[in-house]
Amino acid sequence: MEDERTKRGADIASDHHLLVAKMKLKLKMHWTTGQTTSQKFNTTFLLDTDKLNKFKIVLSNKFQAFHDLLNREGTLMESNCKGIKEAITSTCHEVLDHKKHHHNEWITVDTLDKIQERRNKKAAINTN
Repeated sequence: MEDERTKRGADIASDHHLLVAKMKLKLKMHWTTGQTTSQKFNTTFLLDTDKLNKFKIVLSNKFQAFHDLLNREGTLMESNCKGIKEAITSTCHEVLDHKKHHHNEWITVDTLDKIQERRNKKAAINTN
């Protein structure tokens, strides 16, 4: 609200006043999630050797399946690029989590693993 003023009515005995106000409208931009935003993954998990080995195994399995698919069919370069991108992003979704903006550096990978383990146990208890 930029400016507001009250004006008296014609009748002196009336308690009603006319209110005149200038309003400024601000529109909020609606951000859509999904394909338009870039996906950032928490690569600090790769410092842990167990997570790194799991990531390598899953990625090699995905590429082996993709390689077998390429040998069967004649495909275009665009579909090859899409397949490689899909293999890498799906592996990151499985092994790594999304990077959180409020991630504190003092929380170690072991602590995050224990937090996830606790959440899984709570979910298992709640579903029973």
